[in-house]
Amino acid sequence: MVLKRAEWPQADEFVIAVATKVANYGAYVTLPEYGEKEGFIHISEISSTWVRNIRNHIHENQRVVVKVLKVDTEKMHIDCSLRRVSNEARRTKNNEWKRAQKAEKLLELIAKENGISLEEAYEKIGWPIEDEFGEIYKGLERAADGDVDVFENVVATKKLKKQVADLAKQRIEIPFVEIDGELTITVPGPNGIEVIKKALTEGLDEGKKREKSTTEIYTLGSPRYKLRIVSPDYKEAEDLLSDILKLVTKTVESGSGTISFLRK
Repeated sequence: MVLKRAEWPQADEFVIAVATKVANYGAYVTLPEYGEKEGFIHISEISSTWVRNIRNHIHENQRVVVKVLKVDTEKMHIDCSLRRVSNEARRTKNNEWKRAQKAEKLLELIAKENGISLEEAYEKIGWPIEDEFGEIYKGLERAADGDVDVFENVVATKKLKKQVADLAKQRIEIPFVEIDGELTITVPGPNGIEVIKKALTEGLDEGKKREKSTTEIYTLGSPRYKLRIVSPDYKEAEDLLSDILKLVTKTVESGSGTISFLRK
C-alpha cells in the first residue's frame, strides 16, 4: 500500500500510478500512495513522440511514475503526465517507493506486535520518525547502524522506539558505497620516496579517523597508487576522499612533487 501523510498530491509532484483502464484517448490510473485516488493521463501526455498505439506505452496493471499536472479535489480528479517524467525522476521516485515499502513492512510488524492498525502505527511512530529524519526509512537505517538513542528526539513512547530500533537492527542491512581511483605521484630528488611514503601514510591515518569507513592505499607500481574508500553513504565517502587528497597533495607539493588523481 505505502501511505502518504497528505490526502492529495500536489501539482508537479512525481507519484506512483497503476493503470486500471487504457483507452484510445488516454489511460485511467490509481495512485496507491494516496488511497487509490483516481487519475487520468490524456493521450497527449503519454509520450513526447507520436503515439500510434497507446498500449505500446502503457497497459492495464502496469505501475509507472507520473507527474501530477492538476488536482481537482471537488471533482475527485487528478490529471497526470507520463511524458514529463525524466529518466532521473523515474529512478529517484522508484527508489523512494522501494524504500517506503520496506519501511511499511517494518511498521506492519510493529502494528501486529502492539495490536494496532497500520494507520495507527504510522501515526504513533512512522510519521514522528519522518518528522525527525525527513524519511521513515532513513531513520530506520540510522537505528540499524546505531541504537535506539538515534530516536531521542522522535516524539513517541520509549517502548515503540525500542521496538522499531530492535527490528531495524534485525532486518535492515546498511548499504555501503565504494570510491576508488588512481593516484600518480612523482617527487624528484633523493628524498622523493620518503616524501611519498609520508604523504600516503598521512592519507591512511586520516582514513582511520572515520570509524564507519575503511581506506586502502597500495602501489600499482611507481608512480601509480590505488586509493579505495568504502563508506556507509556517498557524502561521507566524498568528504573523506576530499580530506585525504588535500593532505596527500599538501605533503607531495611541499616536497616539490606533482600529484594527480583519476577517478575510476
